[in-house]
Order: sequence, then structure tokens, then C-alpha cells
Amino acid sequence: MAGKIKFTLNPQPTFKQKVKMPIPGAGFVDVEFTFKHRTKTEFQEFMEQVKDQTDDAALVMDVASAWELEEPFDKANIEKLVDNYTGAARAIFTTYLDEIMKARVGN
Repeated sequence: MAGKIKFTLNPQPTFKQKVKMPIPGAGFVDVEFTFKHRTKTEFQEFMEQVKDQTDDAALVMDVASAWELEEPFDKANIEKLVDNYTGAARAIFTTYLDEIMKARVGN
């Protein structure tokens, strides 16, 4: 059983969350990512910076810092992921937004 979560005014710099990765013809598989926490101000600045972002791999690297896959979390492997799985970047970014926005509900 997981320990009780303690609320503090200073959140952890990263958090883990499973992303439902779309697998064409096979549904979804959960892949855990380590995401970067942002304050409200940092999040607003980030959203301004990425609103015209077209590089899916760069976007994934902007929100995450690790994954549970055997391959290293690096630009080349992220590019391979988003090239091989068209919906991957959207799934990762949407999960990140959902978690950050959920976190902001208490702010």
C-alpha cells in the first residue's frame, strides 16, 4: 500500500504519471513518464512559448525528463517514438496538461 501523500507548499520538481499511449490496431498501453512541475507563472510562460510549437519531440522534452522504457530518454528516441506513433506526442502533452491543471485546482 502506498504511503500517505504529504501536502507541502513546495512541490517536488518532478512527478510521475502513466500516459495511455495509442497503439494502432491494439488500443492503448500505459507508459510511465516523469514530468516537470511548473509553478503557475512558469506554466503560463511555458504555454506562451509552445503555442506555435511544431516539433513534437521538443515538446515532449519540454514537459518530461524520463520514461519507464528500456531505451534512454533522449532526443533521438523521442523522435523515433513520435514518428512511429503519431498520437504519442498528443497523449503525452494532454496527460501533462491534465496533471498540471489538476494540481492548479488547489491554487
